[in-house]
Amino acid sequence: MGSIDKRKYRVNEKIRAREVRLIGPDGKQIGIVPLREALARAEEYGLDLVEVAPQANPPVCKIMDYGQFLYQEAKKAKEAKKRQTQVELKEIKVRPKTEEHDLQTKIKHIRRFLEDRNKVKIRVFFRGREIVHPELAHQVLQKIQDAVKDLGQVEMAPRLEGRQMIMILAPLKK
Repeated sequence: MGSIDKRKYRVNEKIRAREVRLIGPDGKQIGIVPLREALARAEEYGLDLVEVAPQANPPVCKIMDYGQFLYQEAKKAKEAKKRQTQVELKEIKVRPKTEEHDLQTKIKHIRRFLEDRNKVKIRVFFRGREIVHPELAHQVLQKIQDAVKDLGQVEMAPRLEGRQMIMILAPLKK
């Protein structure tokens, strides 16, 4: 299971307040009682007294099975982590003189990355004297942009960085 910080909650004798707002095992509020009485009631039920809201005045404590509570919290944390998606930045490299068929293959890869909800960095790198024709790189990037406009949008417009031109595409919002 996921790990929950056990030090986050004070239990039984570790609670330091003199009085606590007590909630019973059924979830009903009992009221403000001295700590000794709250501990005695938890003992009667055979359960633990757990401080659930230490910042309140007086602190809120609940009578519950602490082990089961930690298990449920760990389960919730694991579920939340499972639903969370991690966006990756994938990178595709092309040249201004990349042939049409090769470019179509790269566009298929870009489409797959965008369908997987990842961002794509397209890097057009220049060799030799190609750098004097940045409009060729713009044409390549425009062709890619037009081919994937149904799946992605430009997050960072094409810009020249040294001997390469870079553009970042992000998936469209659902």
